[in-house]
Amino acid sequence: MNRDKELQAFERLLDIMDELRVKCPWDREQTTESLRPMTIEETYELSDAILAKDTKNISKELGDILLHIVFYAKIGKEEGNFDITDVINLLCEKLIYRHPHVFSATKVSDAAEVVQNWESLKRKEKDGNKTVLSGVPSTLPPLLKAYRMQDKARAVGFDWEEKGQVWDKVSEELGEFQDELVKMDLSDKESVDRAQGELGDLLFAIVNASRLYDLNPDTALETTCIKFKNRFTYLELKAKEKGRDMKQMTLAEMDEIWDEAKSKGL
Repeated sequence: MNRDKELQAFERLLDIMDELRVKCPWDREQTTESLRPMTIEETYELSDAILAKDTKNISKELGDILLHIVFYAKIGKEEGNFDITDVINLLCEKLIYRHPHVFSATKVSDAAEVVQNWESLKRKEKDGNKTVLSGVPSTLPPLLKAYRMQDKARAVGFDWEEKGQVWDKVSEELGEFQDELVKMDLSDKESVDRAQGELGDLLFAIVNASRLYDLNPDTALETTCIKFKNRFTYLELKAKEKGRDMKQMTLAEMDEIWDEAKSKGL
């Protein structure tokens, strides 16, 4: 491993960041608050590249995120709060502390035990999370938030004894949701809220089921969204080729083109 080459590359990035902060009007104006939405966007772009298995763009988007990390550290240094050395050292100390099975004599039997130890150690840290779920960011998209909350609860033993038991819960929540739909009065806010609440419970149970079977619901839904977009776009284009207005087409006509898109692997 050529560690010197890696260190030189990182030093070059730090030097470029220093220069940009002095000489570029745009870079000079940025703050942690102004960078935040762009950081979120870059994270989603990395997610897109990962799902597309686009290794070239994964490398590119990782670079963009690394730039943001260096940028935040640069601003932190200017404000006298922290610098890139603090960022890296704090990370290293955390990794060593939370991996006692690697850096000390603690023994673990599998990955699940590693996760349990990780969560336990986090709560013991001076500035760690005071409760099991407090470490889940409030701004996470709801689907990811549900998955992470359930995963953290599992790490302290709050989970089904057998994963197959979750289907009774899914069925129960589906039944309760259907019951509320039958009674729902769209002119009554409380009635709509009850139905929406039951829908939330059903979705939460489905996320739980996916977790128990080692499936990521966010990835699954994103993959389906991509698939739907590709097939619907194909339908739109075919309708235009035929000189048809989709609003005037029958569902059977659209289904035929949809099936054609499926047969093409879209």
